[in-house]
Amino acid sequence: MGKTFFGKKNGNESGNQQNGPENGGYRQDGGNGYYQQGGPENGGYRQDGGNGYYQQDGGNGYYQQGGPGNGYYGQGPSGNGYKSRDYNAGPYSQGYQQGQYGRQNGYSPGNGYDDSNGGRPDQSDYEPGKRHLKKKKRKSKRAIMFALEVLVLVILGSGLFVWSKFAKLDTVSIPKSEIVVNEDIGEAEQNVLSGYTNIALYGVDSRSGQLVQDAHSDTIIIASINRSTKEIKLASVYRDTYLDNTNGEYRKATECYYFGGPKRSIDMLNKNLDLDIDMYVAVDFNVVADVVDRIGGVEIDVTEEEIQWINGYQEEGSQVTGKEIVPVTQAGTQTLNGLQTLSYCRIRYTSGDDFKRTERQRTVVQKIFEKAKTMDLLTLNGIIDDVFPSISTNMNALDILNLAMDITSYQIGESTGFPFSQVATKVDGSDVVVPVNLAANVQQLHQWLFGSTDYTPSSTVQEISNYIISYTGIQ
Repeated sequence: MGKTFFGKKNGNESGNQQNGPENGGYRQDGGNGYYQQGGPENGGYRQDGGNGYYQQDGGNGYYQQGGPGNGYYGQGPSGNGYKSRDYNAGPYSQGYQQGQYGRQNGYSPGNGYDDSNGGRPDQSDYEPGKRHLKKKKRKSKRAIMFALEVLVLVILGSGLFVWSKFAKLDTVSIPKSEIVVNEDIGEAEQNVLSGYTNIALYGVDSRSGQLVQDAHSDTIIIASINRSTKEIKLASVYRDTYLDNTNGEYRKATECYYFGGPKRSIDMLNKNLDLDIDMYVAVDFNVVADVVDRIGGVEIDVTEEEIQWINGYQEEGSQVTGKEIVPVTQAGTQTLNGLQTLSYCRIRYTSGDDFKRTERQRTVVQKIFEKAKTMDLLTLNGIIDDVFPSISTNMNALDILNLAMDITSYQIGESTGFPFSQVATKVDGSDVVVPVNLAANVQQLHQWLFGSTDYTPSSTVQEISNYIISYTGIQ
């Protein structure tokens, strides 16, 4: 077939025509159809036959094929987004046309489906200036979405982390509405109490792994947190203190936990001391050894008389914890390891008896707390993994998070033992610690914990105090 920009050649069936410089293209007509290619202006070609036609235009970047009864298909310049459908009825029988960038052109009777906008950007939206602006907007939106996604992931990750740790705890459900709180506490003192978070801490000596019942609460500490100053005060209640056990009996304070669990022990503290405790944490006493080892030991001033007892208690502690015995050989300030510290907390047979023991326990709690605050997250995570499975509490994840938010602000202040004034004696054949005038001791406790100067013990506390005086004769 001859081909020249300025020539023309005709044939009968399959002739072709070459157009000149005006169009720069060619056209072929035959018995079966023709095709036409436009010049630089259109840059396309078109073919029509008995079965249909197709056309490509460079300016619009599409081609279309249609035919009677066969429908059409349309495709953009990059070969994207074609659609085939039969539109051969009615005034729209010329078919459906898809234009530049795959846009659908709207309804137009006699001219096919032609929507010039269709909710999509038109040609002006692709002008250089607008294109740059739209790209910046898209990038800005993507950046915002990415930031939001990261934030959501962090929140979810934190939540999952907290939940994974919280799940390790032995949680006990104690409805706050069921906890005993004396209703006859004066309104002024109730307002004072509202500024503090009071938590009962128990060191449980359990060889069977029980943390809720059938376990001796060798340590009973009231931790009072001043919500304004973040100061924590610790008050140990001597385990043998003779008190109302809330069940009609007067016995040792420690027996409440053994027979009635944390709920009954909290009730006992609130009823006898005019408090509003509704949360507790109980720790298997043996876990102290793991925590102290994790933080690299604690510094303790060991007295000469304490050495033999520390080494003696290590024998039993080693059997329970599996830790190696390292004897303490001299008195003075030194760093004790986990097993040595646990043994130190158990001593009760030196001068001061159980009163001195509770002082040692409060000292160790303070040392651990202060040192743990300086630990890195990896070490703290290890401590949590060690301690949480050996903790029983009624605190939920939100309670723990609320307390943890201010962890770096907390400071442990003074510590003391309760009762302030007491007598160690036997009652009904049992060794007990009898408070000398319980009401006066409770009044002093409120002044020490909360700075209350005008507090008067409730009638409930006064009745208990009067009974103890009457039954024991100690006042």
